[in-house]
Amino acid sequence: MSDQSQVAQVFLQESIRAFESMKKLADQAFAQAADEHFYQTLDEESNSLEVLIKHMHGNMLSRWVDFLTSDGEKETRERDMEFESSRYSREELLSLWEEGWKVLFDALHSLTSEDVLRIIRIRGQEHTVIQAIQRQVSHYGYHVGQIVFLSKHLASQQGWKTLSIARGQSKAFRPS
Repeated sequence: MSDQSQVAQVFLQESIRAFESMKKLADQAFAQAADEHFYQTLDEESNSLEVLIKHMHGNMLSRWVDFLTSDGEKETRERDMEFESSRYSREELLSLWEEGWKVLFDALHSLTSEDVLRIIRIRGQEHTVIQAIQRQVSHYGYHVGQIVFLSKHLASQQGWKTLSIARGQSKAFRPS
């Protein structure tokens, strides 16, 4: 395997690991959120968990279905509808969540090291596969941060369990 091929393979593996980590964080946040939390916002300009799930689901289907062969902004996507409340049940929302991630992981697992420099299109603009993946790492990381923040805020009265190192516990994680 060439050095370039090895680097491409490591990039793909690290991208999958990053997405898995993001999904795990959000899954842990959802587990601590009450059903009613899925529809609450901090103000009229903020998104609810419901809206964030619908938006990420729509984005994932648009970007990752036929990833190498069609524009990442599908004509069938109704992006504006993603930001409107639908009052889907928690189960329906989590089903959308899982469906989006399955499409993403199926697409990533199908890629080879030879694919990473291929050119794809998102909204008509050319991106290498590397650029397109990094674009989504950034985008989903942004929204997962919102999901964790909102879940923590809304569940704080029910005894939120931290998803990282608890305050005052940092020294326990230092190498000896």
